[in-house]
Amino acid sequence: MDWPTGLHWRAEAAGEAMAGAAMRAAGLLRAAADVVMPPLALDATRRAGPMQSPGLTAASWAKLAFIEAPVCDGCGAPQVYDAGADARCPACLVRRRAFDRVRAAVAYDDASRDLILKLKRADRTDLAGLFSLWLSRAARDLIEDADAVIPVPLHPMRLITRRFNQAAEIARPLARRAGLAYLPGVLIRRRDTPSQGGRSASGRRRNMQAAFAVPRQAWPKVAGRRVLLVDDVLTTGATAEACARVLKAAGAQAVHVATVARVQEREAQPI
Repeated sequence: MDWPTGLHWRAEAAGEAMAGAAMRAAGLLRAAADVVMPPLALDATRRAGPMQSPGLTAASWAKLAFIEAPVCDGCGAPQVYDAGADARCPACLVRRRAFDRVRAAVAYDDASRDLILKLKRADRTDLAGLFSLWLSRAARDLIEDADAVIPVPLHPMRLITRRFNQAAEIARPLARRAGLAYLPGVLIRRRDTPSQGGRSASGRRRNMQAAFAVPRQAWPKVAGRRVLLVDDVLTTGATAEACARVLKAAGAQAVHVATVARVQEREAQPI
């Protein structure tokens, strides 16, 4: 279903306003509760000893495969050897992407997938702040080179059923922490695309054709800016490329991508 651009923009803005208010209210309630009862780890249902990262138990922390340098400066894939700060992998040298650079915090595997799906499908918005902390470290160089943060949008119908955009929940605290402009609503999803799960790389790209847009009235907010696009998972990069194309068409100087997790080559799993 295609919605008129103006309705998209108003729906996205209204959704962001309501989500922001709900998050602030929830934060105040959590802060008050923490004074009386210290919090559990985010992945624990009972007291499980000290946390090894903000919010996670030692057992969960040990299972996560954090992506460390060296990585390809283009797609963010881990590299065996450090070939320099701007080095790109053979795949990026052969095929230029619409986005400029990518960074991801962790490999997409059973451990990270469980946490991401808890946020995405089990209303665990308390995990979003943790993910934004991971991105603050993993995408530090991209954040330093950015002027604004934009989340990958959901279609209004998907936003209604899910009640929040997981990418926005991660992007909002990331922008606030970095002191960058947060621009929800300037990038909209025009088509409620079918799931990307099970599709080939070319199939994913076809599925994303004409899926996103930047409304004309939002172009001045994007023009000349270096944008950090935030999402939960990078698989083939089809979604990020579709977003980058319309952002650059609206005048963005550069589009960098920061995702919580990155699917490794030949390890694609359903998201």
